[in-house]
Amino acid sequence: MNHLTDEQMIDHHFHQPSAAVENHLKTCPQCAAAYAALQNDLTEWPQPAMPVRDASYGQQVWNSIAPSLAAYTPRPRRWLGAGLRMGLVYATSCAVLVGGAFYAGRFWEKHKQKQEQELTAQSNSAQNKQKVILVVLGDHLDRSERLLVELKHADGASAETVAPIRDEARTLLAANRVCRKDAAQMGDPALAGALDHLDSLLTDLSSQQETLDPATISRLQSEMNSDGLLFEVRVLRSKIPDREETAKHPASGGTI
Repeated sequence: MNHLTDEQMIDHHFHQPSAAVENHLKTCPQCAAAYAALQNDLTEWPQPAMPVRDASYGQQVWNSIAPSLAAYTPRPRRWLGAGLRMGLVYATSCAVLVGGAFYAGRFWEKHKQKQEQELTAQSNSAQNKQKVILVVLGDHLDRSERLLVELKHADGASAETVAPIRDEARTLLAANRVCRKDAAQMGDPALAGALDHLDSLLTDLSSQQETLDPATISRLQSEMNSDGLLFEVRVLRSKIPDREETAKHPASGGTI
């Protein structure tokens, strides 16, 4: 059997009477004898009297400990530091926004300049191409006009006169087909029609053999006159700017 300790007996006597301890004391003579001796000793021990404290007891206690306490120093208010931190955060945010807006503006300006340069380059390329086409076309119409004038006054009986006309027609035929493609891209129906008529005449003239008989010369002259081809070529040639002016100033339109 486990016996009670002194602490259990003291608690049972002064503070916390326990039914378990009480039952144990009833069934254990040894613990009962020890508890009786403890009660005898506690009874003989003088009980201290509770001190009488008046309303000024708290002030007395404070006066006794106040000299040993350090003096209180109030801390600075934290709202000032918090305000400085918020100001720094706001200033930093503004600096970041201003810097971002600055670099974004520089980037957009460079991008815009690049686009303008590309558009200018494309425009210059298109103008240069148009200028080259007009120069080539003007030269082709000049040569064609001279050929038609020679054909108009050609003498079928003279081989020396007819042979160069045929050879020039063969040279102009290849150039005329290139000019027809350029005319189709330019979208000029009058120019395209004149070049078609000229192509038919040049093809017929180029396909002739070494000599041209008077009948063939007469037929070609009749076809040229009936179509008004010489007049048509002269009108178109007059609408093309002079080559020197074309070289100085790019063409502004798609038709002549």
